[in-house]
Amino acid sequence: MCDQKHFEEDLRAYESFITRKQFGVLLGAGVSMVLPEVANAATVTESDVTVSTPDGTADAYFVHPASGTAPGVLVWPDIFGLRPAFRQMGKRLAESGYSVLVVNPFYRTKKAPTAAAGGATPIDEVRPMAQTLTETTHMTDAKAFVAWLDQQASVAKNRKMGTQGYCMGGPMAFRTAAASDRVGAVASFHGGGLVRDMPSSPHLQAAKTKARFLVVVADNDDKRAPTDKDVLRETFAQAKLAAEIEVYPGAHGFCPPDSRVYSEPLAEKAWGRLLALYGKL
Repeated sequence: MCDQKHFEEDLRAYESFITRKQFGVLLGAGVSMVLPEVANAATVTESDVTVSTPDGTADAYFVHPASGTAPGVLVWPDIFGLRPAFRQMGKRLAESGYSVLVVNPFYRTKKAPTAAAGGATPIDEVRPMAQTLTETTHMTDAKAFVAWLDQQASVAKNRKMGTQGYCMGGPMAFRTAAASDRVGAVASFHGGGLVRDMPSSPHLQAAKTKARFLVVVADNDDKRAPTDKDVLRETFAQAKLAAEIEVYPGAHGFCPPDSRVYSEPLAEKAWGRLLALYGKL
């Protein structure tokens, strides 16, 4: 699970770097910043869907180019869950040529939206839901979501899939690659708990795959765990896996546009690296 107990401290430390315009859009779950437009954006089809899992029925958002097939992508949201900001992010990715499933990881507890004020929700309101998830649920959900994607007519069967996770979704993305050999690219953005001192650590599970990796680390996360990036680099190098690992000078949570520490320049840099990663699928 993502290390969230320092979230409020991080927020206070970084709020001085946020513009008034950015902060003003964070007042409700239905309000999010408008992401930059995609050049030559594909026309897309979007829908709310349900996915059967071993533990029940998960609600999710599915968006894909309106014609043809495209590589599938599974998106794991941060601790605030599936909400308008992540729908917007998923749609933007679909407009770039991917069939995207954005899931509600908390479906066992509550249907989306699971955070009353999106990324501006007090962390204590959502932490209990995150604590219900385990390594086992990560793996079983990943298998179910990847299998569902593979059944969709819009998903290319002759190309590998991608998966990306934010905050607590980082370990989920790593474990998705471990759960299915259909995954060829994995991205983690300010992910928490990627490196743990246990045999089932996400980074060790990921090292057994054949995927490519993009790991974007927030500056304050790096300060709390300064050796994690080195462990990741060494582990992936030993496994002979391609991995781009970089610390960005932003706070944990800087990617989603409704986050209270959102940084458009850093989020756009991460977006560019994500497209470069998926371009190799």
